[in-house]
Amino acid sequence: MATGWAKDGAVQDQIDATVKDAINRAQSRLREGPSLTHCAECGAEIPQARRDAIHGVRLCLSCQDVQDRDAARFTGYNRRGSKDSQLR
Repeated sequence: MATGWAKDGAVQDQIDATVKDAINRAQSRLREGPSLTHCAECGAEIPQARRDAIHGVRLCLSCQDVQDRDAARFTGYNRRGSKDSQLR
């Protein structure tokens, strides 16, 4: 039950919106088309098993790991400082 200016269910609406945004962002990063035989970053050969498993793969496992770690540092959300996070 929300109090103050917040409507009932506002907290769940915020959670749903956050999940939907995360799904949309993940889907936008999916590649399509043929995979590269060599990494776009370092030029190393991409194993056939990786190319078969992931459609449109562009990076070797090492370069993909670095990219994933960099992406994890930026979540894009600052719910703690927003007024919406005060809904209780």
